[in-house]
Amino acid sequence: MAEDTFHWLALSLSPGVGSILIKRLLDRFKTPEAVFHAPMKELLKIEGLGVKAAGEIQRGPMEKVVRRELSLLKEVGGKIITLKDDDYPKRLKDIYDPPALLYVRGELRSEDELAIAIVGSRKTSPYGRWFTEKIGQDLAHHGITVVSGMARGIDSVAHKGALQGRGRTIAVLGCGVDVIYPSENRNLFYQIIEQGAVLSEFPMGSPPEGGHFPRRNRIISGLSIGVVIVQASAESGSLITAGYALEQGREVFAVPGNVGAEGSRGTNRLIKEGTKLVDSTEDILEEILPQWKREKETTSPIEGPVPDLSGEEKVLYHLLGETPLHIDAIIRETQLDPGKVSSLLLNLELKGLIDQWPGKCFSKKM
Repeated sequence: MAEDTFHWLALSLSPGVGSILIKRLLDRFKTPEAVFHAPMKELLKIEGLGVKAAGEIQRGPMEKVVRRELSLLKEVGGKIITLKDDDYPKRLKDIYDPPALLYVRGELRSEDELAIAIVGSRKTSPYGRWFTEKIGQDLAHHGITVVSGMARGIDSVAHKGALQGRGRTIAVLGCGVDVIYPSENRNLFYQIIEQGAVLSEFPMGSPPEGGHFPRRNRIISGLSIGVVIVQASAESGSLITAGYALEQGREVFAVPGNVGAEGSRGTNRLIKEGTKLVDSTEDILEEILPQWKREKETTSPIEGPVPDLSGEEKVLYHLLGETPLHIDAIIRETQLDPGKVSSLLLNLELKGLIDQWPGKCFSKKM
């Protein structure tokens, strides 16, 4: 596997070879190592691959550069996940131009498939910060991973909300995973690593250049079922993320702002164009949970004995029946902490044992 990673990294570092070309090369030659052994005439048959880039591939892996990259990543406790690895995010793999590999610090989990991105302006209002933090916390309480870009403003607040809700969060960087940007987010950076993951497609030491962020945005939306835009001006980079989300078939949500305020022009325009207006977390849940349910309904209804459950999971499972029961009633009957109940309900839903309905109501799957 180490040797395989070496060739993946070598190919990704080859000058002039981006994610789309790598995908085409792998479709033709199957493995990165085979790409480096391919004849020039075969390489030039790849759409979009010019003579110069093909020549770089023909020269073979830049061994010193690759070894140094691996050494730098090891120093910070990171790892590389390639497009062919089982733990590569499934949702991201399905976009038009998925990164050939991801540099990761922290841990990606299967539960991160249920993720919502929250992005917005670097210049925020007290209202924008309050609402973003609330959404982040609420989503975390429902076991939904919050994805954002760790930029100043809305992005940072979204991560903080998820952390305060004791949930998972993923930061997608426009720089290397060894570069903390902005610098004032140092503590947040390490908290995210502990309670989620920091990832990037850019090599170690890559600075936060302007051209990196639009590319970064396609990953933010690609990891998510839906994207929530909070406070975006008419020219905001968050609108690029919204555009990627629409191209990728993701849900797009927008939080309304004050009419006439520059920081609300982008979000209000999205709403005028048909984007779903969000004034509570319920607006997000009622859209994404049915979709998530449909994705998971590939197996037949559960028959026979119930899978192994924890003691608290059993209490909730046996409390529910065919008629949907509101979460407040579940909390009242079980006398468990609300956050704990939300987490347990999500676990039961992911196991295919219960259904969630709009309005935070739950029933046993029949």
